[in-house]
Amino acid sequence: MEFQRAHVLSLPELHAQLCALRDSLYAAEAAAVEQIAAVQPQHRSSARNLVHYVAIRQHDLRPLQVSLSAYGLSSLGRTESEVLSWLLTVIETVAAMLEGRHRHDIWGALDSGDLVLERNTMATLGDVHSSADRDTRIMVTMPSEAADDDALVRRMGAAGMDLARINCAHDDETAWSRMVNSVRELPGDVLVAMDLGGPKLRTGPLEAGPKVIKVKPTRNDQGVVTEPARVRFVLEGEGVEAGTTEIETVIPVRGKLSDLRVGDQLKMRDARGRRRKLQVVAANETAVVVTFDRTVYFETGQQIQPGALDAITVGELPEVRQHLLVLAGDEIRLRREMSPQPAHTTRVHRIGCSLEAAFSDVRPGHRALFDDGKIEGLVREVTPNEIVVDVVRAGAAGVKLRAEKGINLPDTTLRIPALTDDDRSHLPFVAQHADMVNLSFVRSREDVADLIHELEQLGADRLAITLKIETEPGFMALPQMLLEAMRWGEVGVMIARGDLAVELGFDRLAEVQEEILWVCEAAHVPVIWATQVLDSLARTGLPSRAEVTDAAMSRRAEAVMLNKGPFIVEAISALDSILSRMGGHVDKKRSLMRPLASFDLS
Repeated sequence: MEFQRAHVLSLPELHAQLCALRDSLYAAEAAAVEQIAAVQPQHRSSARNLVHYVAIRQHDLRPLQVSLSAYGLSSLGRTESEVLSWLLTVIETVAAMLEGRHRHDIWGALDSGDLVLERNTMATLGDVHSSADRDTRIMVTMPSEAADDDALVRRMGAAGMDLARINCAHDDETAWSRMVNSVRELPGDVLVAMDLGGPKLRTGPLEAGPKVIKVKPTRNDQGVVTEPARVRFVLEGEGVEAGTTEIETVIPVRGKLSDLRVGDQLKMRDARGRRRKLQVVAANETAVVVTFDRTVYFETGQQIQPGALDAITVGELPEVRQHLLVLAGDEIRLRREMSPQPAHTTRVHRIGCSLEAAFSDVRPGHRALFDDGKIEGLVREVTPNEIVVDVVRAGAAGVKLRAEKGINLPDTTLRIPALTDDDRSHLPFVAQHADMVNLSFVRSREDVADLIHELEQLGADRLAITLKIETEPGFMALPQMLLEAMRWGEVGVMIARGDLAVELGFDRLAEVQEEILWVCEAAHVPVIWATQVLDSLARTGLPSRAEVTDAAMSRRAEAVMLNKGPFIVEAISALDSILSRMGGHVDKKRSLMRPLASFDLS
């Protein structure tokens, strides 16, 4: 509902309401005294301030803000870092105005919260790149090739990377170790953060597709061939993988290529049985290049006849990745069994579900989202071995649902810990090599306590903890989780906006993002702004206008995370420039403070 501007309160009314607000903070602190006492000494004032912030945001402060602004006073829009101090200062100022005098010696104490946040940010996220003219750190996800490409890591560091993120859901400890060693050799003390994978709710495998590669010539708008198709046959076993490059398609073959000469013509029937002729345009002992002006489907085991010479056989080709074409009105049956399912375009689709807990926790009527929310359905029935989902949204032309795609159950409380057995097995490596551990799928203070217990057993007290907020339960429990995390040393929060948008709906993402920034500032906890920042630039080399604006707004966080891509170095440089330019314009956020129903400390 749009806020209706209230009338300006008289000074006595304003003073009375401010005092009542102050008393509610004292009451909240008294109720949370045991939780505050349980945190580490360096976090105690931050825990107290967090309790005050959650308490003050249970009230609609907008009428007070209107009146305070009318008298030229602080409108409480900057209270996050020192809630009680700001409130007491405003109360004292109003009291002074009631007495006909003003106080000018009470404002200096209000900077201490910002200094605590700055100290915590430095301890958790490290320093900013030495050559950077910005305060916001840049975290970069390490691609798999970084394990064997020191030069790439050096270019990432030179472009402005302050933190290197390694995702434990990919690669292995050998590759991680090589990545860490490359990062440690960078100048400027770049920190290493490692993401625990967490429980993965994903679609199961589909049956293998045909081993076929389609190659076609280039045609103009009238269908005339302007450039013939070009294929390079290479001897199988030479270490060259099949696939399409920018210049030509590579096909491994078995047979004697050395007898072929430029100008020879090869005949074949492709995978569809169509007769085709291929012209040799280049040849040596291990490779032959052919061209043709009609589409050809090459298939593993196919025979190519070079005139009177011995036939050449197409070698092992990659399988065509299969999918289920899902339309609105279809039915998806999620199976407990993870055996490969046939790919088809019928209206009833069967595919495995990787998380067994879903079969005991999901209920009819719960929403089920697939592939980052591209498909939405409602659970109609749950049996011991299947979850039956009626698809209500899947785009106008349907959505291709493949194996290993994410499943979100935003209405379902999954009774599983954030730490999986795999996560626990990775923790010794993380504790030995990383500076920070990112806890995925965290949803409760018990999840945080579980991680702290594991780290205590490993004696990893130097390791910082980052809570990844990617589900609605995790968002709702953020204050409790922060208080639990403060029993540890250094603490941060990552806004995992991809899964969070799917869970909450895209229309709520911006609002929720702001609320997380507010509550973390109240707790003096640094925030990492993550997921799809400059994503188009990293993947294609060209940014969209919307993502440049998004990157600029990320300046309100203490760190920004980039995902991997072939143009990641260019993305790092661009983000470094954007953050540097925005540094003089944005510092956190000041807003009207409507009541927040999201958070609760009870």
